[in-house]
Amino acid sequence: MKTNTFLLSYIGFGFIYLLIILIGMEDVAWFLKPFLIPFLLFAVYFYNDFLSKKFLLTALFFSWIGDIILLFAERDELFFISGLIAFLISHIVYILLFNKQLKEKNKRNKAFYWIGVTLIIVYLFVMLTILLPSLGDLQLPVLVYAIVLSTMLLFAFKGFLSWTKPANSYVLLGAIIFVSSDSILAFDKFHEPIAMSSFLIMVTYLAAQFLIVNGILKLNQKK
Repeated sequence: MKTNTFLLSYIGFGFIYLLIILIGMEDVAWFLKPFLIPFLLFAVYFYNDFLSKKFLLTALFFSWIGDIILLFAERDELFFISGLIAFLISHIVYILLFNKQLKEKNKRNKAFYWIGVTLIIVYLFVMLTILLPSLGDLQLPVLVYAIVLSTMLLFAFKGFLSWTKPANSYVLLGAIIFVSSDSILAFDKFHEPIAMSSFLIMVTYLAAQFLIVNGILKLNQKK
């Protein structure tokens, strides 16, 4: 199947890309970055049609646009803000996707649900408390982005409580790792430099996108 071929190609190409970062060939990695997400785009495109397919393709497309724009973030702050907007749209579409995918198949454990909601709120509060004082003019855009990112995680968590296994775990884990990736990027840029930040940001980002895509495809596989 073409989908499996593209998913495996994504893993292989991603491994090579991360290895290139590890050995310090940043210029080569810069050139290769735009070719990563298209593997997932083609994997979804050639998959069987399902209700939320266009949402998944749209979320990946804006992630890809964000990847390209952020390549130039060091040249001008406008590129960083534009990349932030692209990923903001991507996360909003993921929220719509998860909401559209939601199916109440299992009786939700209310206590577990509220524990999860509380943890997400605590994460958001801690992140903003640490970052906001050093953001300057970027306080509002980063605040909006952090709220949307946390909302994306919340909807993935709601899906985890409702969707079938193991796909629900893939999507939730992907969302958690996505939040981790963006958190590393934010800390590195606005708080203090993190060792091996480029590698950590990309390994978490690539894993997150793969897990979310794989989970959504499994939720919509024909039986």
